Amino acid sequence: MRTLQDLDVAGKRVLVRVDFNVPQAADGSVTDDTRIRAALPTLEALRTRGACVVLMSHLGRPKGQINPKYTLRPVAGRLSELIGAPVAFAEDCIGPGAEAAAAALHPGELLLLENTRFHAEEEKNDGDFARALARLGDCYVNDAFGTAHRANASTEAVAHLLPSAAGLLLEREIAKLGPLLHNPEKPFVAILGGAKVTDKIGVIEKLLPLVDRFLVGGAMVFPFLKARGISVGRSLCKDEDLAAAKALLARPEVAAKLQLATDFIVTNNLEAPTLFEAVPADGIPDHLLGADVGPDTLMCFHDLLLGAKTVIWNGPMGRFEDPHFATGTRGLAEILARVNDAGAVVIVGGGDSAAAVQQFGYAGRMDHISTGGGASLEFLEGRTLPGVAALS
Repeated sequence: MRTLQDLDVAGKRVLVRVDFNVPQAADGSVTDDTRIRAALPTLEALRTRGACVVLMSHLGRPKGQINPKYTLRPVAGRLSELIGAPVAFAEDCIGPGAEAAAAALHPGELLLLENTRFHAEEEKNDGDFARALARLGDCYVNDAFGTAHRANASTEAVAHLLPSAAGLLLEREIAKLGPLLHNPEKPFVAILGGAKVTDKIGVIEKLLPLVDRFLVGGAMVFPFLKARGISVGRSLCKDEDLAAAKALLARPEVAAKLQLATDFIVTNNLEAPTLFEAVPADGIPDHLLGADVGPDTLMCFHDLLLGAKTVIWNGPMGRFEDPHFATGTRGLAEILARVNDAGAVVIVGGGDSAAAVQQFGYAGRMDHISTGGGASLEFLEGRTLPGVAALS
């Protein structure tokens, strides 16, 4: 994969694909700037080397239509505050206005283009649209790992039209996730949570020969319990996930490595809960549902993580956005922080897990927090990411 070191950027316009798809308040202000901060090392490196930096990103799902709700203008303001320099803003990502704004840049200056997904051609990976984007730069850098699994015009097609390379963030993601698939230091433990078994089957298949233990929590544990004949009450358990769990448990080499959550915090209602009770995994009442793993599960997972040398975590242990059901995810983050402090490589696989680690204040005590939810999952499944392959 080509990197920044392979590009001569001095005095040139560098078209940079970043992932500024950030959470916003109702007024458009940025409520979580983690993804913007993650791009700063690449932007500073380009500015230091005398590049004129043209940034492009998507935001939300405007479905190919101009929608003021998804404008990137507030993001330009936040980036300016973080980088300590003005950031110009173009009202479109292609066309005469964008081209004039890019041409007016001096070395070290930055321009943020409007949302690429205001054009339906972006997600269609349209060649003409990619050529319109390419007219804004002399070379191209992809630093948006979170969208590298999408073959969009700004992530894939444009990379074939200009001298191209990976940014520092994308390079670091591959450097951190790659060894998990090839030569992880053992013992190697994978922790899986979230809602859907089917989303994680590919990861289980790919990591099965490498992982010593899979620890399973979150809502995805209920199909496994039900597949073993254990009642899960009203807990989330879709038919497709139950079928996938049965198929996995039927394989002795999978079943031998699975450690399921052993207890849960159950409730009567996820949206307006009035009852909270810790019960063993085989004791969920028919009228209640599991919303978080319980204290026994955390003790079990703690013991299995002691001495681990490599850990990958993808998926929360419960509905952590609600403080009533955040104890399991917060407790696991604390355990992993201590495991990391003891010398293990602990990698958080993006998405809700990354959000939880940030929320609970443990981000600084993890070896790596991926910026890509779907991208990190597909990478760990061994799939080719179009945005990465285009840089080869």
